[in-house]
Amino acid sequence: MNDISETNARIGEIVKSSDVVLFMKGTPLFPQCGFSSRAVAILDHLGVAYDTVDVLQDMEIRQGIKSYSDWPTIPQLYVKGEFLGGSDIMMEMFEAGELQQHMQDAQVKPAE
Repeated sequence: MNDISETNARIGEIVKSSDVVLFMKGTPLFPQCGFSSRAVAILDHLGVAYDTVDVLQDMEIRQGIKSYSDWPTIPQLYVKGEFLGGSDIMMEMFEAGELQQHMQDAQVKPAE
């Protein structure tokens, strides 16, 4: 297996490991960019349980996630294994009430 498919396999496992996964720069407590900070704020406001992956801690994941999703920027949000988008798309969906509905339809667990 080459590096790219190994990284894709790792990302696939991460994406499937939790209902909601946010690939971001930094951590929810210490986001390292404004877009990641906004993505965390949206998820916190929705009150859903989610996991995060700090791409700054793993260069393979940082590069690999962009080809995995065919999306050039981070953060990236996955719900039930499906790529939803970055922080701009999250914000648009949130403001339209679509993100809340999507979480409900996907039966995402609330944060504890």
